Amino acid sequence: MMLKRHKNLDYRHLQRMSDERGVLQFACGSIPDPSSGYTVDDNARALIVALQSEWENRAEYALRYARFLFRAQRSEGDWCNWWLPGQGFVNDIDSDDSLGRAFLACSLGMSADIDEELQRLCRRMMVKALPQVKRLRYPRSVAYALIGCSNLVQSSPEYSRKSFETARRMGQNLTNLFFRNRVAHWRWFEDRLTYCNAILPHSLFAYYSVKSDKKILNAAQDSLRFLGDRLFDKGYLNVVGNRGWWVRGGKIPFFDQQPIDACSLVLACRQAYEVTGRNEYREMGEMAYSWYSGKNIHEIPLYNQESGGCHDGLTPDGLNANQGTEAILSLLLATQAMADTREGEDIILKTVEPEEIIPLEHQA
Repeated sequence: MMLKRHKNLDYRHLQRMSDERGVLQFACGSIPDPSSGYTVDDNARALIVALQSEWENRAEYALRYARFLFRAQRSEGDWCNWWLPGQGFVNDIDSDDSLGRAFLACSLGMSADIDEELQRLCRRMMVKALPQVKRLRYPRSVAYALIGCSNLVQSSPEYSRKSFETARRMGQNLTNLFFRNRVAHWRWFEDRLTYCNAILPHSLFAYYSVKSDKKILNAAQDSLRFLGDRLFDKGYLNVVGNRGWWVRGGKIPFFDQQPIDACSLVLACRQAYEVTGRNEYREMGEMAYSWYSGKNIHEIPLYNQESGGCHDGLTPDGLNANQGTEAILSLLLATQAMADTREGEDIILKTVEPEEIIPLEHQA
């Protein structure tokens, strides 16, 4: 994953959600909700967005996000995921996924040439986290860390040997998991699909870029095509809804659909296209990206031009009115990825009309 910088994107809402501590978690409508606190998950994603941007004060914002990650990292190398006002860091929502996401962000930040303190902080965090990364077992957390290790193999010669050994173990485990669970009509790593599903084939494409093994490529392509065959069968993207997930033998739940899942698919397609050059992945990425602009089950765009934000998801009744950080970061990451595959073309997002927004209670 090579870092590229992108101009002319709408970073207003991300800036609104950010302060001196980092980026806040939730918003009520488009208004930041300070009581929701800050998470490692969001600050890791925000760091990646800032590293790839050309927005004003890019280095300042990237450093804010990196400093939050640095404060949140424990001496053992893992991260405390949540900071709440009046309480500080609490471990209620710690997860292996947070470790994997933060490690991935650090693997990119340590080779970024925008700020020496940023590089130093990310390097220190990466070195502390690497022993913890080796113990990861859950497929998605392994996948985030595998992308991070693959980055390090390519960008950091002094860590390439250690990173490659860790990547080899994780890549082999994910590949074997896929072939153990694959059957004729279910070409997947587990017996269910939940959230950010495309991160699994994404990670194998990233690993294939540093270890050309046909078995790895077959697993990556077969699993990504399985997602495409099932999630686009209506002619547009329906990501797996979070009201029950999709269990093998059951039906895909259509709600609630969240922006981070569309983003995950766009990023996987970008990685697949970079590795293979096959246009089918570029086209799949375009279809996944169009989910944000209204090619979805409700035919409603999620980008809000007035605020610069992205709505938190699609519910049975329409749009979630809230515009939290995960949503805008997913849109920005997906837009940056599409700019890569479109070779710098300007990307114009459609507007959400106010009458199309269904007010909902604040949702986590």
